[in-house]
Amino acid sequence: MYIKKGICLAGGIRVVSEEKKKNRVSVEINKRTYTIVGPESKEHVELVASLVDQKMRDIRSANKHLDSTKLAVLTALNTMNEYIKLKEEHEELITLIEEEE
Repeated sequence: MYIKKGICLAGGIRVVSEEKKKNRVSVEINKRTYTIVGPESKEHVELVASLVDQKMRDIRSANKHLDSTKLAVLTALNTMNEYIKLKEEHEELITLIEEEE
């Protein structure tokens, strides 16, 4: 899924730059439909949207009186917290692997 965009010069070498084709996918998150445009596959976008929707439902079930904005912010905070923890764990594992080599 690449479209050739043009030719650039980099250090005297001709480099053909490529741009990923953008896909348009409609998904439902928190009972609202969103159209997502980007280079990821339809399946990937649907998976991400499904995980976000599930996270929002989980948070809403524990906090039934949240408005949409607060629900979205809490979902983002929880997701980034999980991301940071996983990133730190990944970095620790990479360090352990490098030490063993």
